[in-house]
Amino acid sequence: MRLAVILIAAAALPLWAQEIKLPMNLDKLTDKARESVVVTLDKSMLQFASKFVDKDEDAQDLKRLVAGLDSIYVRNFEFDNDGEYSAADVDAVRAQLQPPAWGRIVGVRCKHSGENADVYFKNAANGTLGGIVIIAAEPRELTIVSISGTIDPDRLADLGGEFGIPRLEGHGSRRPR
Repeated sequence: MRLAVILIAAAALPLWAQEIKLPMNLDKLTDKARESVVVTLDKSMLQFASKFVDKDEDAQDLKRLVAGLDSIYVRNFEFDNDGEYSAADVDAVRAQLQPPAWGRIVGVRCKHSGENADVYFKNAANGTLGGIVIIAAEPRELTIVSISGTIDPDRLADLGGEFGIPRLEGHGSRRPR
């Protein structure tokens, strides 16, 4: 019986890993932060926001890009002092980003400055991404960006500067800046 439970749990693990849940304790960091940015857009909010997009060609490209997305979550906190957030705050997100659904494509650690950065991709069918998570942790700043849904990797840079996502200058963006 125990073996059956383990096998069922193992089979369900990839399904659970599909949706990244930002821990509630991240939003509590807003009270500690000098500055904070909190963006929470689920599919219905993305669809609603896309109704207000201009009719020009660049805006329509953005609208098509957003149509395949399920959610965009951005959390950015800037603190006055080191240590105002804990490693556990970040590890709770990293723990959800496990293979086979997720793969870490970038991992940067700097012991001297305490800066860490990770980029995770979730593979989807037909050469598209099913999600991306970016974690940038510095002693006085923490940023987590989670984008889920169907994303064409060639168009990923086009999300920069939109919905609180940092602009990715010079990285293949098709839209002029």
